[in-house]
Formats: sequence, structure tokens, C-alpha cells
Amino acid sequence: MSFVRHVMLRVPSGTARPGPAIGQALGPLGINMAEFCKQFNERSETMYEKGVPLGVKLSAFSDRSFKFDVRSPPTSYLILKAAGLEKGPAQPNPEIASGYITPEAVYEIAKIKHADEMRWHLPLEGVARSVVGSARSMGVQVREAQDDLGNNEESDET
Repeated sequence: MSFVRHVMLRVPSGTARPGPAIGQALGPLGINMAEFCKQFNERSETMYEKGVPLGVKLSAFSDRSFKFDVRSPPTSYLILKAAGLEKGPAQPNPEIASGYITPEAVYEIAKIKHADEMRWHLPLEGVARSVVGSARSMGVQVREAQDDLGNNEESDET
């Protein structure tokens, strides 16, 4: 049983089915697609709600066996979900925001991304800065939550 190669996939959690997207990646390696989908769905059901796109790093071996690691959703997906947007703008503009997220949401996204295999050694602050940069490039600004009146000033009540 020798290692053949790694394959990177993006598969929706809990709803993987043997089809063209997975078949083109796993077919040439001789891996049983139905078995992969069954194992992936079992593992990902408890991690995230159904339909969340997850990264998968699959290691294929010469005896047609495999092992895989499930990674967190893409940062862009988490940012759009936190901002309450269906999809990002066609042409993001840093001056005109298409959505807003709070620093708390950035921290939560950074905690999710920090748990990934490749980021455990990075400081959480560095991962959070990366999330802010990704949000900015998508046209989503980071700011404190506003009150119902729409202004961001503190009221002085005595």
C-alpha cells in the first residue's frame, strides 16, 4: 500500500453523492465513489449543517484505499453568511460596502479557521487579520453593530 497522490475537493456537507464532480477526481484513482460519499456524509453530518461547502484533502493509495481530512468551510462562505448576504458583489468596491460584519463575527470565523490543520500554529490574531483582509476584498466592511436609530454614537444617559 503505497501513496499515490492527494486530491483536494470541495463537497457540500452531509449531501455528497457520486456524480461528475467527485467522479472526475476519484475515478482515475480507482476509488469507490459511493464508499467515499458514505464515509464523508457520516463524518460531516455532525460537524456542520447540511449543504455547507467543506474542503476535503483525500489521500489515495495504490491498493485503491483512501483516507481523508475534512476542513472548515471557505472563509468567503463564512463571511457572506455572517453578513447575511446570498452572494458577494460582482465588482467589489472598498469605498462602498456591500455588507457589514462585527469584530465578534471576525473572531468566530477566525476560531473556525484556526482549527484547520494548516493554521494551528498561527496566532489567532493573525488568522483574524486574514479574515478581515478577505472581507475587505469581498466588499464587506468590519464595524461595530449599530443601534436601531442608525447612528453609531454612544448616548449619555444620567
